[in-house]
Amino acid sequence: MVTLVGILDLARFQFAMTTIFHFFFVPMSIGLGVVVSVMETLYVIKKDEMYKKMAQFWGKIFLLSFAVGVVTGLIQEFQFGMNWSAYSRYVGDIFGSLLAIEALVAFFAESTFIGLWSFTWDRFKPGVHVLFIWITTIGSAISSLWILAANSFMQNPVGYAIDNHMGRAQLVSFGALLKNKQLWVQFPHVVVGTLVTAGFLVAGMSAFKLLNLKKGDSQILFFRKSINIALIIGMIGIAGALVTGDRHAFDLQSMQPMKYAAMEGVDETIKSSDRKDKAQPWSLISVTNPDTHKVIAKIEIPYVLSILGHHSLTGGDTVGTTELEKQFQKKYGKTHGDIKNYYVPENTLFYAFRVMAVGAGGLLMLAVVALWMNRKKSQLILTQRWFLWILGICIYVPFAINTAGWLVTELGRYPWVVYGLMPISDAVSPNVSVASLLISNIIYFLTFAVIGGVMVWLARRTLHAGPYAEEEAQLSQSDPYSHLSEGSEA
Repeated sequence: MVTLVGILDLARFQFAMTTIFHFFFVPMSIGLGVVVSVMETLYVIKKDEMYKKMAQFWGKIFLLSFAVGVVTGLIQEFQFGMNWSAYSRYVGDIFGSLLAIEALVAFFAESTFIGLWSFTWDRFKPGVHVLFIWITTIGSAISSLWILAANSFMQNPVGYAIDNHMGRAQLVSFGALLKNKQLWVQFPHVVVGTLVTAGFLVAGMSAFKLLNLKKGDSQILFFRKSINIALIIGMIGIAGALVTGDRHAFDLQSMQPMKYAAMEGVDETIKSSDRKDKAQPWSLISVTNPDTHKVIAKIEIPYVLSILGHHSLTGGDTVGTTELEKQFQKKYGKTHGDIKNYYVPENTLFYAFRVMAVGAGGLLMLAVVALWMNRKKSQLILTQRWFLWILGICIYVPFAINTAGWLVTELGRYPWVVYGLMPISDAVSPNVSVASLLISNIIYFLTFAVIGGVMVWLARRTLHAGPYAEEEAQLSQSDPYSHLSEGSEA
């Protein structure tokens, strides 16, 4: 039993590590694709060479993120055969079809057109060339659609039948996978999240660059315009995240009520009919005892849960984790008697959800202030260096938000790997050992550290060189004595 628990925990840690690291770069590359596409589109419309230079410069960061995303994605897919072979056998008929389509259709399309975009700047008219980056960006989004369709099946399995003779799930309706309700709340939420990631990444990198530029430098206008474009895209992403996140949380009450109850810190069922104000309070702070699964401390705000959860000032009920545990024991106890309880990590989900909400709200306010300070006739953003530092440091906030969202999505499914069908403990490979998992965990961690370090170093080097590095290098080559001042001796 100790060995089994050790293997399961190590396998889960490895999958979490690879997925989180991969998900650092997926939203970055999709979102940067949008930012670069918008910049090149502005060049096509306005005929301003600066927008072309923006697309080329930020396109370098986009290409870096795309390359790292591909490498980390391949490592992540290895997990299914390495540590989760029982899961792969059980749902391979469903999961495999979606991954195959993602690779053969979406990934090949984006890989082809990203090459065309990178190497044909002088071979196509601007109106044609801009289509390449848009097709690449759309292909990346479609690629994520197929991946999320697979994940949505794990969250809300549809379109399948259990083959009791073979002991696995079979696909009976591909259309049902694409119409999965979970997919169409999850996919839009992820896509708008990519806009937030890329928007604040570009704005933050531009802020750091402005800190190092001297007054009158020709690059100042370049990076100020980059900030405005990026933050407008980021604000659109935040607005979309608020709408899609609200819809997602609303649907969780019926699809995964235990996850929703943990996110809101509700252990005992709240019935509006039992309250004088007929409304549900929302927990600003909540602490749950992980052993008893009871809330031991909380700070509540009246009415807010009714507004968020039921879109009403009054009415609506929220089923607590205690009652849900009883319901799930009754529903799954006979078929999955080895599952001790169905509680999710309440504290983790509660605060991860608030990291998303508070982080998005903070970024929205930051973007509004930054756009005001960076307006056309104002030099305020250049004189207030402390604000540039804040904007630069906030590069990391979207990555924290994305990770928190992943934790809510995946840990909220516990103890299932396929919700209601297959427990996590049944999905792990039967032939892996603690030693092999420890070694592979260490190797993967070191690999990711190297890949991430190289990515950051290359991005920083690109930013330090600036958008006109190639022109300056060509000028220097054409005039080998340009570094000498007039009248100096050779």
